[in-house]
Formats: sequence, structure tokens, C-alpha cells
Amino acid sequence: MLHENTGLEGFNRLTDRQAMHALFECCSSSIWARRVASGRPFASRDMLLDRADRVLAELPEAEIDRALDGHPRIGAQADNPSSRREQAAVQTAGSDVLDVLAKANRAYEDKFGHVYLVCATGRSATELLAILEERLGNDPETERRVMRVELAKINRIRLHRLLGEDT
Repeated sequence: MLHENTGLEGFNRLTDRQAMHALFECCSSSIWARRVASGRPFASRDMLLDRADRVLAELPEAEIDRALDGHPRIGAQADNPSSRREQAAVQTAGSDVLDVLAKANRAYEDKFGHVYLVCATGRSATELLAILEERLGNDPETERRVMRVELAKINRIRLHRLLGEDT
């Protein structure tokens, strides 16, 4: 992330464009970024996180799909620093596990029509594969709800990184 450790006061002082850019690094939905930024200034970190969650919950499915565009497949080469950091434990897996994970990713995408999204921070490839296989049993409506929860977790991790340590 380009905007790390900005602090809440620093985030509140950003121009609208800078704030939207920083938020877009957290979630690649321009509507989400714009709506969260419009809530500034935030009196507390929790107020920012609550707004981020509320805005995400209100996004239409088409915009959630845009947010998913910013997330590479689990186990694939990550194209941004946040995803690389979040999937660091996956990259140490053996090729046999990564091959099975790639096949399961394709099965998931065939069934649900979007990338398998899971909060990968601190989780191994084996653990993420087990979660993926379990989620393949979901119906599409349930899976969309689960995926939104996972997206909210990822957004929160990235927002914490944006703000830096809580002081």
C-alpha cells in the first residue's frame, strides 16, 4: 500500500482525491471509496471502520463484483502489495498443494462466477484449500453472504494498515 501508517488525523486531512485513492487501495470499489471518504472527518478509528462496513453492506452486487476484481486467486501470483502480504503463507506451499488449490479455485469460479475470496492473512494454503472445499457446498446466495463477510474482514485489515498503529 502506498498509503500506510497515515494515522486517523492524517487520513482526515487528505484531499478528497487522496482519501479516495487511499481507500481504493483497501477495496477496489470506487463507490465504496467515495462513500467512505465522504464520511470524513472521523472522530475515531471505530467510526471509520463502522462506516466502511455499512457502506460495503449497502453496495449492489455489481459493485461487489468490481471490488472482487482487486483480488487475485488464492495461490496465484499476487499483483499488489496488500495481496502479496496477505497470501504470504500460501506462497510457501508445495507445488502439489498449489495445484490442488488452483483446480479448486477453477471449480469455485465455475460454480459461483467470481473469484474465491477469503481473508488469507496468517493462513496456510492447506487451511485455505479446506475452507474453499467447504464453501463449494454453499448455495450461491449463502456464498455471496459469506464472501461479503470475508471482504469486510480484508477491508478492515487494510484500513488498519492504512491508519497504522492505534495510539
